[in-house]
Amino acid sequence: MLDDSLLDDPAALQRADRDHALLALAGAGARVRTALRLADAAGLSRLRPEGRPRAVLVAGPGSALTAGQALAALAGNGTLVYPLAPADARPSDSFSIGLSWQLPGWAGPLDLLVVASADGVEDGLIRLAEQAYARGCAIAVITPEGRPLAEAALQVRALPLPYVPSAVEEPTGPAAEPDLPTEDPGAFWAYLAPLLALAARIDVVQLGATALGSLADLLDELAVRHRPDAGSYLNPAKGLAAQLAGTVPLLWSDGELAAVAAERFAAMLADRAGRPAVTGRLPQALIAHRGMFTGQLAAGADPEDFFRDRVEEPDPLTLQVLLLRHTPQEVPPSAEPETVPEPGPETYSVRRATRLAAAHDVRLTEFAAHRVEPLAALAELVALGDFAAVYLGLAAGSGQ
Repeated sequence: MLDDSLLDDPAALQRADRDHALLALAGAGARVRTALRLADAAGLSRLRPEGRPRAVLVAGPGSALTAGQALAALAGNGTLVYPLAPADARPSDSFSIGLSWQLPGWAGPLDLLVVASADGVEDGLIRLAEQAYARGCAIAVITPEGRPLAEAALQVRALPLPYVPSAVEEPTGPAAEPDLPTEDPGAFWAYLAPLLALAARIDVVQLGATALGSLADLLDELAVRHRPDAGSYLNPAKGLAAQLAGTVPLLWSDGELAAVAAERFAAMLADRAGRPAVTGRLPQALIAHRGMFTGQLAAGADPEDFFRDRVEEPDPLTLQVLLLRHTPQEVPPSAEPETVPEPGPETYSVRRATRLAAAHDVRLTEFAAHRVEPLAALAELVALGDFAAVYLGLAAGSGQ
């Protein structure tokens, strides 16, 4: 059950948020600024690249991999960006420590490997860096100082880049299950900031001189927009959290940037709210998910089943579609991502999706980021999903 009253009670939200997830998200802008400053101090500004790499491989657990996917979306077709997921897991006391990675067979001296970890203790990432060094790859490492991975970076002549931890104190209490590792909800930006700074330096992404500084300012603005003491009618993240209650969301995306935001949203819903979500990119999602519109979750699946016990059984879960898009428009910088009742320029896939949902009485809500800059649009969509997932988890009791 969702406690709607908790969403409009800042004090109750603070009590429920025992691991300070909202504070961690609110500090994203500060972490970006610190990461940029430390990356400059580490020598990034003095880097003189000899041309653009053939490919950039990004390896790491959790949000590090999502940061690699975001870089791939922002880079477009100019350079191959290859997020490298774990290939296997070795026996270990901690599941994350036992993860292992494998370079693709084609990786070599023309390529750059970026290894990222908030813990810096994964043996698999250390072995991956050693393997890349043996093949002649250029290497960069994003991890805190003094960790085994940072020490290994020195051995393979990697460029050290900072991982800025959250300023929020680690929650005290019993340790998490070793096979269910937890992650700082703000880690995504701590990975992405130095990764983008490096990518811009080697001409993998085209960013203006002030783009990353502006990103930090925007993240501050978004934290204010989604703050706990903003009422649900003014806070888009709280409104979205309430809308998600009692539903199974299909997170559909139109475009590469929106697809990254949808994957991130699904991961946050699972991690922070314990809720399943299904992602899909248009137009493929129209084929892959069509059976859900006529199944038990759809509005036409007889919710008034005569034999259902209305006293003992809760209301059945229903299907809804959240469509994430980037529709660049010249709008004032303060404009909010909005639910668009009459969207702007549509692709044929979007029109088909809207028609399919309407034909089966499935609610479809579009969330569009209108900022022209792709990085700013990504920040808007990710921040909305991050805060909504945390609010949903707190209101539903998973944070209690």
